[in-house]
Amino acid sequence: MKNLLMIMAMMVTVLSMAQEQTGSIVGKLTDKELNDEPLAFANVLIKGTTTGTTSDFDGLYEIAGLEPGTYVVEFSYLGYETVEIPNVVVEAGKVTTVNVPMSAGGGFELSEVVVTTVSRKDSEVALLLDQKNAVTVVESIGAKELGDLGISDAKTATTKISGVTESEASGDIFVRGLGDRYLSTTLNGLPIPSDNVDKKNINLGLFPTRVIQNVSISKTYAARTSADQASGNINITSRELVGASEFSVGVSGGVNTSVYQDGAKDNFQISPNLDKKTTFGFYDSNRTLVQNLTEQSWDPSIKDNPLNYGVNLSFGKKLFDNKLSFVLSGSHDENFRYNEGVYQILEYGFVQVGASDYTTFISEITNTALMDLTWYINDKNKLKSTTTFLNTLKDEVVEFGRNGEAQVSDDTDAFGSFGIPLEFVRDQNTKQTRLLVTQLIGEHKLSEKNQLNWAGGYNLLNADEPNRIRNQVFFDAVPSTSVAINSQGGFNQRKAAQLIEDIEYNGYINDVFKVIDEEESNKKFDIEVGLFYRNKERDFSSEFVGVTESNNVDRFSTRTDNLDNINGLINGPNFGNGSLQVNLLSQNSSGLRQDVYTGEYTSQAAYADFNVQLNKLGVNAGIRAQKDEILVNYDVGGSGTRVVGETVQEYNNFYPSLNLKYTLNEKHALRFAASRTITLPEFKEIAPFRYVAPSGQEVTGNADDLTASYTNNFDLKWEFFPTNDQLISLALFYKDIQDPINRTAQRGGESIWTFENTGDKAEVYGIELESKINLLKPNYNEANDEYAGVDLNLVVNATLMHHEQDLKFVPTADGNSATEFYRFGTNKTTGLEGASDFIFNTNLNLKTSGKNPFGASLNANYASDKIYVLGNPEGFAIYDYSYNDNIVENGFVVLNARVSQEIGKNWQVSLNGQNLLNPEIKRTQGVLDNRNEIRSFSADINERLGPDAPERIIRTETVRSYKLGSTISLGLTYSF
Repeated sequence: MKNLLMIMAMMVTVLSMAQEQTGSIVGKLTDKELNDEPLAFANVLIKGTTTGTTSDFDGLYEIAGLEPGTYVVEFSYLGYETVEIPNVVVEAGKVTTVNVPMSAGGGFELSEVVVTTVSRKDSEVALLLDQKNAVTVVESIGAKELGDLGISDAKTATTKISGVTESEASGDIFVRGLGDRYLSTTLNGLPIPSDNVDKKNINLGLFPTRVIQNVSISKTYAARTSADQASGNINITSRELVGASEFSVGVSGGVNTSVYQDGAKDNFQISPNLDKKTTFGFYDSNRTLVQNLTEQSWDPSIKDNPLNYGVNLSFGKKLFDNKLSFVLSGSHDENFRYNEGVYQILEYGFVQVGASDYTTFISEITNTALMDLTWYINDKNKLKSTTTFLNTLKDEVVEFGRNGEAQVSDDTDAFGSFGIPLEFVRDQNTKQTRLLVTQLIGEHKLSEKNQLNWAGGYNLLNADEPNRIRNQVFFDAVPSTSVAINSQGGFNQRKAAQLIEDIEYNGYINDVFKVIDEEESNKKFDIEVGLFYRNKERDFSSEFVGVTESNNVDRFSTRTDNLDNINGLINGPNFGNGSLQVNLLSQNSSGLRQDVYTGEYTSQAAYADFNVQLNKLGVNAGIRAQKDEILVNYDVGGSGTRVVGETVQEYNNFYPSLNLKYTLNEKHALRFAASRTITLPEFKEIAPFRYVAPSGQEVTGNADDLTASYTNNFDLKWEFFPTNDQLISLALFYKDIQDPINRTAQRGGESIWTFENTGDKAEVYGIELESKINLLKPNYNEANDEYAGVDLNLVVNATLMHHEQDLKFVPTADGNSATEFYRFGTNKTTGLEGASDFIFNTNLNLKTSGKNPFGASLNANYASDKIYVLGNPEGFAIYDYSYNDNIVENGFVVLNARVSQEIGKNWQVSLNGQNLLNPEIKRTQGVLDNRNEIRSFSADINERLGPDAPERIIRTETVRSYKLGSTISLGLTYSF
C-alpha cells in the first residue's frame, strides 16, 4: 500500500508540472460528394501560419498546443473548394470542435458547420475521443482496429484493453482480477443471457468481429447501469451501415497444428451426433434417449480432412434519401482442435482420478446472422432495430486410459482371469447453443433541452446438450483383446440430455433534461432519470439413461473385442438375451424421470444521474434504487434420494455512484470514481443439481447458505492524450468486497466443486498502465497530394495488483467444532478465484501508405498464475493436514500475428497466426508430502500449527496440462 501511495504522489506531481495553458481545435471533415463520407487526407491550416495538420482515415483532425486567441482556419483538398472558417476562438485548457462538410461544387455556407463531434464508432481515433470526453472510465476497441489486429471475436477483443485477461481453462473474462460473476454483459446497452448453465455472462467468443461495431468496458459504475457488477460492464455495440452502401464476400481456410500432428489428422474423432444428425451446424434428432441406446452408435466416427474454413457475406444500403439504412451480415465457420495431456483429480492429497493420456477432439461450427435497420425519421427522431442470431454446435470426444495407465474408479473386483482390470473412459458430447436477440431502440429530441432514449429487448436462448454419450469400461491389456462394462453406480454407460431454455424481456427509459448549457463559460448541468426492467425465466432439465449388466448374469460375462467396438458390447441382441438392462433416474414430482429446476429473476430499478460541468471539473453523481428477486424451484436427486425445495432471495437496496473528471488542459485529465455494487448468485449456484464433466469432475449448487456479496469500488486515473490518436494513462484502483463468492472444493466426501461465501471480506488493489504511442507516421507530399511512408504504433497495457480474502473460521462455543470454516493447511487468507497478480498486453501495428496498403500486426498477452478453484479442508480438527489445496492455472504467453495486403480497390488477402508460441496450458495443485508426519506429531491442532511442529513439505502436482496448437489461416475478401 505504501508503494501505491508513493506512486499516487508522484503522479500528482507529474500532473502539476505537465499542465499547459494552451487550447486545441479538433473536428471531422465530411465529403458532400459522397453522401457525407469521412474525408481523409484533407489539409487543415491556421491561416497566416505554418501550423496545421491533415485529416485521418476517419476524417478526424486535431491541431493542438495553440495559444489562446481567435483564428481563421483553412480547409483544403485537391479538386475541392477551399473553405475558410473565421472567428474560431481557442481558450486555454479547452477544446474547440469544428466539423466541416466539403464539396467540389461550391455553395458552402457557414451554417453548415456543426460544433459537435460526430464520428464513426468503429474508429480508433473516434473511440479515443469518446474516452477522452467521458466522465466515467470507459475503454473501447473498434471494428477497424480489430480488423487490423486480426481479432476474430469479441472475447479476444476485450483482452486488448488494459486490466483484462481471459482464462483459457474456464473461458472466463477477468477485469481487474475479477471474473464472470463480477461482470455484466450487454448488447447495445441491454442485457443478454448466458449460453452456459455454469456462467453468468455469455461466451463473447460467439460474437465474431463481423457483427461488431465496437466493444467497450466501463470499469467504473454509473447509476444508469445495473448494479450487479463489481469490476465493470462489457458492452457490445452491433454494427450498422457505414457509408452509402456495402457488399462484400469473404472466405478463409486454415489449419490447427495440433490436429495435423501426432496422427490426429487421420484419426480425428467426432461423435455420432455430428456424423449423422447434424446439418450445417444444426443438430436434429427425433429419437428418445432410450431409442438411442440401440438405434445410435456408441462409437465415434472419423472426420476426413479436419481443416478450418469460413465464409461470410455482408450487404447494406441507404434508401429514401438516406433516411433508412439496413445492413445484413451472415457467416458460417468450422474449426477443429485437438490436444492430449495430463488430468488428475486429487482428494486430500490422493489421486481419485488420473490419466496421462487425456485426449480431446473438438469440432465447432458457428453460424451468425445480423440485421440492423436504422430509420432517421427526421432530425429529432431515430429508430433502430437490431436482430442477432447465433448458432454454435460444439462437438467433443474425450477419452483417457487407452494407454493402460489411468486410475478411474476404486472397483477392484477381478476381471475374469486377468486380475485387477485396466479402465478406459470415453465421453462424447454435443452442445447446441441458439441465441436470438431482438432489440428496438428509440432516440427522441423532444426539445433543445430534453433528450428521451428508450429500448426494449427480447432474448430467447436454448443451450442444450441433447445427446451426451459416456462409456466407462474395463479391459485386459494394451492393445485390448477383451472389454467389459463397468456397472458401478448404474450410469457409467449412459446417454444423457441436458436442456436449458431462457426467455427474457428487458428494457429501459432514459430522459435527460438540460438545465444549464453555456458553451462560452463551459458550464453545464443536466439531470438524467430512468427506469429499468428485466425478467428472465429458465427451464432446466437433465435426463440420464444408463446401461448395466443384468442381475441374472455374471459380472464381466458380456464382452467385446476392443475399445473401439463398444457397439459389440452394448447392442440390441445383448438387451434381447437379458445380458443388459436399462437404468433410469427416479421419478420427480411430475412423474418424469428427470432432474429439473426452474428459475425466475426479476430486476426493477429507478435511477437519477446528475451531470455537472464547471469549467474544468466534470461531475457525474447518481443513485440507483434496485430490487432483485431470485426464485428457484428444484427437484433433483437422480437415482438416489430426491431433494425437492425452493430458494427465494430478495435484495432491495440503493446503489450510489460518483465519477469526477478534472481537465487540466486539452491533453491531461484526472479522474476519480467511487461506487457500491452487488454481486448476485446465479440460478445454478443455488440449485443443488450436480453436473458431471467428461473428466468425472462434479460441480454442484448450494441452495442453503449462498448469498449475494457487496463491493465498494474506488478509482483514481490520470490520462494524457499527446494527439487525437495517442494515449498514456495511469490508474489506481481499490475494491472492498463483503462476503466474496468463490468456486471451491466441497468440504468432506469426494472432490466435488461448489460455490460458497468463503470469507467475510476480500480486498483488491492495483495499478494499471495503458499507452498507445505512434512510432512512425506517414509524410505528406503536397506536390503529389499523397502520403508516403508507414504508420507504426505500439500499444502497451499492464496491470499489477494484490488480492486477498480472509477464510471464514467460526468455532462453536465449546471449541470442538465450527459453524463455518474454510481454512485449510496453514492458510488464514488466500487469493481470489481467477485473479492474476500481473497482466500484460501489447500490440505492434504497421500500415503502409499508398493505393495498395500493406498491414501487419503482432500482439501478445500474458496473465500470471490465478486460482482456478479454492481449496477446502476435510474436517474441523484436521484441516491443517487433510485438505484440498487451491488449484492454480499457471501463467502463459499468447502470441498472435497478422499480415494483410490490399490489391486494387476490391481485394484484400490476409494471413493470420494464432497462438504461435503454443505454450503448455497447465493447472497445478499443492500436496502435503509429509502428511503422516504432521498427523502423528500431535493430536492437538494448535501444537501441529505451532513453532515446534515439523516443517511442512509441499509437492506440486500437475492436475491438467495440454497444448492448444497454433492456428494458421489464409483469408480473401472481395468488396463490391
